[in-house]
Amino acid sequence: MRFERAQRIILLENQLEAFQGNVGVVQQFAGQAINDLLQAELLGQNALNQMIDEVIIRQAAEARGITVSEAEVDAEIGRTFNFYDGGLPTPVPTATATMQPTPSVTPIPTAVITDVIPTNTPFPTPTLGPTSTPAPTATPVSADAFQQEFGDLMAQFEELGVSEAQYREIVRTQIYRERLIEALSIENELSDEAEHASFYVLQFDSEEEANEAAALVQSGDFLSVWNEYRSLVPGPESTSTAVATELLWRSQDAVTSSLGEEVAEAACALPIGQPSDVISRTVDAETTRYYLIEVSGREVRPLSASELQTLELENLAAFIDSQLTGNLTLTEYDRGRTPTTPVLDPIFTTPPTATPPVGGG
Repeated sequence: MRFERAQRIILLENQLEAFQGNVGVVQQFAGQAINDLLQAELLGQNALNQMIDEVIIRQAAEARGITVSEAEVDAEIGRTFNFYDGGLPTPVPTATATMQPTPSVTPIPTAVITDVIPTNTPFPTPTLGPTSTPAPTATPVSADAFQQEFGDLMAQFEELGVSEAQYREIVRTQIYRERLIEALSIENELSDEAEHASFYVLQFDSEEEANEAAALVQSGDFLSVWNEYRSLVPGPESTSTAVATELLWRSQDAVTSSLGEEVAEAACALPIGQPSDVISRTVDAETTRYYLIEVSGREVRPLSASELQTLELENLAAFIDSQLTGNLTLTEYDRGRTPTTPVLDPIFTTPPTATPPVGGG
């Protein structure tokens, strides 16, 4: 808990300095860190859960002969500061061109650009490095610059009750975690490829409008109807709720994240060129959306980096759950005993000073 609290306090202090003492801006950009520090019991429960996972990870890694040396901890700490001890950072893979399917009917150009943005994929716990992360750069920093920045960070941690040894152990645990993820991916033969589909989508907020579009498709063809909706000019006089988009090479998980499980299943099952029936999706208690889709292409393609990362994390989570099921007893002895130090400076919870109106008054 000292580390969890110290890490957030250092973040807040560095931001306060960066924003020249403007607490309001810090509260805006780092409000979650402030809330975490004010909710000690919740932060403590999260820390306890993380510690439980780390015990399983360390035991499983060591059972597989995985070890982490002091030199590897040094290298990982250096990497977070962009220091590679005379080496070079691992180059980022060059993106390959995406071949797009050719539609059977050329879509009508429109000035309105609409696309479905997938929801954020959950990422793994970040490697614990400097709280004031150096700006990304392809040029490694010097040994002197690294020692200065690392020394400054350790001074901040030690002032808040966290030793360098504790910091190094947290970095070591993160390396164990990454190594175990790799090992489990090999053991479970996770594939870095999956079937992807490209398809046209018509989305409606009204079931009646969706049924009308489906009738038009049945009497004609999907792409002609899709083009008609795509070329509609939105405006205050328009009564249509239709949104026409084309999604290119999306995996089933990616489609599920953006359009829901029902659309994803249809995109994987429909024959190419066959329009779907109206697909309904309950978004929330008050919102239902309706879709018509037609698949234009399907093939096995590499997963994106974020999709592969999600798959690996799900694999790790399933392994941890399997190890804990029937083997974990929580006594709740921690309740009411969660540490609340180091203490957050009250300045971060002070309401920001209102900006005086222009011209006085």
